[in-house]
Amino acid sequence: MANIVPDSFKTDLLKSVFSFDTSGNSGTSFKLALYTSLGGFSTSTTAYTTTNEVSSSGTNYTAAGNALTNNGVAISSNIAYVDFADLTFSSVTLTAVGALIYKSGGSNNAVLVLDFGGSKTATNGDFVIQFPAADSSNAIIRLGNA
Repeated sequence: MANIVPDSFKTDLLKSVFSFDTSGNSGTSFKLALYTSLGGFSTSTTAYTTTNEVSSSGTNYTAAGNALTNNGVAISSNIAYVDFADLTFSSVTLTAVGALIYKSGGSNNAVLVLDFGGSKTATNGDFVIQFPAADSSNAIIRLGNA
């Protein structure tokens, strides 16, 4: 499986459901939740779900995940992109195969399903989500010419 961009995100983006302006600057609040299985996710995913979330099997992990810090939007080479700060789940014991980025609050609209490419584990330690470089070739969310 690879990362999934839900169809609902694409339509919600055009309906102005999200603002990717910098956190604290009237931007939408986003969260990231961790999952033990991505089997229930597809392009039809519309919102955050507790199904297969690690909260039932991990320690020091809070259901619904942690808040993301949005570093804002930039553009380069005709590609607009969004960057989030790396996210650390501290002192946890858990195994996750992926994550969901979603709008925090309201309908908890889905943004992106991340596939870690296999099980990743932390045992009484930090579980770090390291986002790719914030540029037009690597950022986690990019929009540009096809």
